[in-house]
Amino acid sequence: MNQYEIVLVNLDPTIGSEIKKTRPCVIISPNEINHNLLTVTIAPMTTKSRKYPTRVKVIYNETEGWIAIDQIRTIDKCRIIKTLGKLTNKEINNVKSTIKETFVD
Repeated sequence: MNQYEIVLVNLDPTIGSEIKKTRPCVIISPNEINHNLLTVTIAPMTTKSRKYPTRVKVIYNETEGWIAIDQIRTIDKCRIIKTLGKLTNKEINNVKSTIKETFVD
């Protein structure tokens, strides 16, 4: 499991307004964590979203979707069902920029 890979994750059980269901998610934790711990940090993807400043637009599997940076969470790797793909370089740069704008600036 590597940073910026798209993986299928079972997010249930959830509470309240957390994104739920089994859905694609992007691994955002660095590979030093991904390769050495039993957890990874992910951002869920959704096809139903408005253009929020914390959402990154992507095209995955010929479908327009959004990476929900505002829903970042750390999960145990046992929640990951399989690897689906990887973000493009442009999408990676947009994710990095949105994370910085949301949590750093």
